[in-house]
Amino acid sequence: MKARLIYNPVSGKEIVKSNLADILLVLEQAGYETSAYATTPEPFSAKNEATRAALAGFDLIVAAGGDGTINEVVNGIAPLENRPKMAVIPAGTTNDYARALKIPRDNIKKAAEIVAKGDTIKMDIGEASDRYFINIAAGGYLTELTYEVPSELKTIFGYLAYLAKGAEMLPRVKPIDVRLEFEDDVYDGPCSMFFLGLTNSVGGFEQIAPDAKLDDGKFSLIIVKTANLFEMIHLVALVLKGGKHVNDPRVIYKKTNFLKVIPKDLDKPMMMNLDGEYGGNAPMTFINHKQHIEFFANVTDISDDAYGDNEYDDATKAFVDEVDELTEEE
Repeated sequence: MKARLIYNPVSGKEIVKSNLADILLVLEQAGYETSAYATTPEPFSAKNEATRAALAGFDLIVAAGGDGTINEVVNGIAPLENRPKMAVIPAGTTNDYARALKIPRDNIKKAAEIVAKGDTIKMDIGEASDRYFINIAAGGYLTELTYEVPSELKTIFGYLAYLAKGAEMLPRVKPIDVRLEFEDDVYDGPCSMFFLGLTNSVGGFEQIAPDAKLDDGKFSLIIVKTANLFEMIHLVALVLKGGKHVNDPRVIYKKTNFLKVIPKDLDKPMMMNLDGEYGGNAPMTFINHKQHIEFFANVTDISDDAYGDNEYDDATKAFVDEVDELTEEE
């Protein structure tokens, strides 16, 4: 069997590059004749190499880097009829995809050893206008914060950088009149944002789409109707309290295998976010490709429970408690 390691040499302070020999040894011991490719600054470097390796008959492609590198590799093989298996070695900021697959995020060698365990899961993959996404699609004013967080802050502070920018943007969030068509239903009205999740991990949070399944052919659709500042803060607190926002009347939470987004005012661009990057403007249709790519994963640790871990640190707990007190005073 042949494996191609596609790695970002500068991701995570060059952690993959400095551990390259260990990674190759683990993959060789797992039975793969392994070669490596370092991505370059050229556009679509990882994507193009993934396509080349798949067409050359490689059995496994290992994406080593952040979620962006994984997304590119997936985009390289998702359109193909014959798709190799994939593995992930996380070396990014939030590593949402590795978190969903329960792959170690603090030890490069242990992450590579997931391949040696031999357990796999066929993962759903999303498509929007011939682009593929692995974790989330989103739209609305608040989702545009990912474009405003400088890359150096993402590297240093991780998802805390997104939280800080989100808090800064909350006062200027406005609803957008939109028509959302999805499985067996339609929402026609104001929407401050929507999320379309493939996994339960978004920006380091495992409670945004709390009962997301990785291979059922369904997106977890969350539509936030309100743009009121206090109500938005309260919804954030409900997210942190274990995904309780999904039962709030200001939120629509559905399972669907497709979504069509049609803004009422086509003269005002509604930017779409695919895995944290700009993915074009609506109107746009999103399709779920059920069990499209087979990934090595720590399958025994992937929970079937509806809700994730409800524990949070002292700072987060203080925020939740303060919002609860304000809510009681209202």
